[in-house]
Amino acid sequence: MSYESLMYFHLLTVVPCIFLGGYLLAARKGGPIHRKLGGIYMILMMLTALIALIIPAGVGPQFLNHFGYLHLLSIIVLWTVPTAFFAIKKGKIKEHQRKMIILYVSGIIIAGGFTLTPGRYLYEIFFG
Repeated sequence: MSYESLMYFHLLTVVPCIFLGGYLLAARKGGPIHRKLGGIYMILMMLTALIALIIPAGVGPQFLNHFGYLHLLSIIVLWTVPTAFFAIKKGKIKEHQRKMIILYVSGIIIAGGFTLTPGRYLYEIFFG
């Protein structure tokens, strides 16, 4: 799969998460809609993180000639989603809420912010 195809697939999974995650954080919790959309959000975030790990770092230093600092946020996502899922299954609502906030802030806001910096793919699309 080409670099550009990976980028488009990554965007296809992450863009809905911007809106889904924001809605889920703001809306009423615990109902069937929240659970259904939350499951979709978690699956999309896991796919997003996995795809991001395949995309080589194009800006800044690289580890193992592939990974950059932004890949650390993918690791956070891959840890946060399952732990948030199991927390809610065990009835640990506060833990689930904390994990979902960490997920949105690290996986959407921080990672998204870094993707809009000079030299990155999205920066070139929007501002280049």
